[in-house]
Amino acid sequence: MVDIIQSYYPGSGGQKSASHFDLVRPHDGCVTGRIAEAGATGVERAVSAAHDAFLAIRKKALHERVRWLRLAADAVRSQAEALAAIIVEDVGKPIRACRFEVQRGVELLEACAASASQIGGEVLPLDATPAGSGLIGMTRRLPYGVVGAITPFNAPINLLVQKLAPAIAAGNTVVVKPAPAGTRTALRLAELFHDRGWPEGLFSVVTGDRETALALASHPLVRAVSFTGGTNAGESLARAAGAKKFLAELGSNAANIVMADADLEAAARKIAAAAFEASGQQCISAQRVLVQKQVFEEFCGRFVAAAAALKVGPAEDPGTDLATMVSGQAADRVMEMIADAIQRGAVALLEPKRQGAMISPAILGELSREARLWREEVFGPVAVLVPFETIDEAIALANDSPFGLQGAVFTGSLATALRFADDFEVGSLWVNEASRFRLDMYPFGGVKQSGVGREGVKYAIEEMTQIKFIGIRPGA
Repeated sequence: MVDIIQSYYPGSGGQKSASHFDLVRPHDGCVTGRIAEAGATGVERAVSAAHDAFLAIRKKALHERVRWLRLAADAVRSQAEALAAIIVEDVGKPIRACRFEVQRGVELLEACAASASQIGGEVLPLDATPAGSGLIGMTRRLPYGVVGAITPFNAPINLLVQKLAPAIAAGNTVVVKPAPAGTRTALRLAELFHDRGWPEGLFSVVTGDRETALALASHPLVRAVSFTGGTNAGESLARAAGAKKFLAELGSNAANIVMADADLEAAARKIAAAAFEASGQQCISAQRVLVQKQVFEEFCGRFVAAAAALKVGPAEDPGTDLATMVSGQAADRVMEMIADAIQRGAVALLEPKRQGAMISPAILGELSREARLWREEVFGPVAVLVPFETIDEAIALANDSPFGLQGAVFTGSLATALRFADDFEVGSLWVNEASRFRLDMYPFGGVKQSGVGREGVKYAIEEMTQIKFIGIRPGA
């Protein structure tokens, strides 16, 4: 008999759901639990409790919120190995990457605690216009209230904390709807934080899938929504949310550009890791690799060798770079996209090998622009190699995508780097670092169909606040 995995919010213990679906372990297909679909009823209860909690904490001193974040960081640190083990089992992510993710979550909680004191307003020079003479104007940053966070499976601690910690720092309460494979991780975090002294209703979790996500986004007491996931899902949630703050980190098809003057060995190694580690299941994994023609053959050899050197194996092995994908269905989708590309004339430079939900690195050349791998996000261990001649051609190819999240260019020329900085349509650009590299202190987010708004400690905290103006006529 498998466990029923239920929502976590004040009073949730006695609630039952009529609808459930299986939580399946990726590496062997075994059912390890049954996730309850909270639906509109569960969301109503969780959001109501979160709203009550917001009313209770809205005038708490800033140092209290800082203390909660530091307590949370200590809680995650104390349970680091147990949390990593849950991610290994439910997501199939290699243990080395899971341990890194847990530590990053600790650091992000601490960084938001340290940055909370930067939340501030400004005094405005109202006397810049004659009608404002003698008046005082100021702004304050205030919380929205209840924030709904909808998080993906691939980084169930980091991408949850990216939303939770800034929202709490800003004075909000948060209701999270995690992806099914991230559900047990989210529930464990909520329990840990509550046990460390977080007020009831400050951080709640509703379990389920699409029905619950739409109910959360559309709830009238949810005044801001933050989502990470696919573009189609993001558009559905934005419609459901309506007239409220909506932040979204959506799809990608990251282009990594290699110029002839680049360090080819470093570029091959970095882009291979960015394309294939964690089975390519990151929104900024390298997918399209554009290489200048005069070094194309040399780079291909180095890139294939770097990819082939990555270890494919069990997620529990600290030496593993690629383990299983999150599900057999995800692996099916990746193999279908590879087959579509080959049917349209692509050549396999490194053929993938599949065993269950596990796929080894795949590298394709001679890709048609009509192939799904050129147009869509693969979210799997696949990269395509495409030659170009000039910078103009590279920019045109890189921008030939509905997405624009994060990109990369490898070059020894400052002038070339600055040209891409001007003309490459992405929210973030790295020079001589691959597209999957990310630090949490810079503004991270996309352009075009890759989303709206920015994450990154300071920037995310600002996104979780709204500006209020106060005007004063002294002595009136």
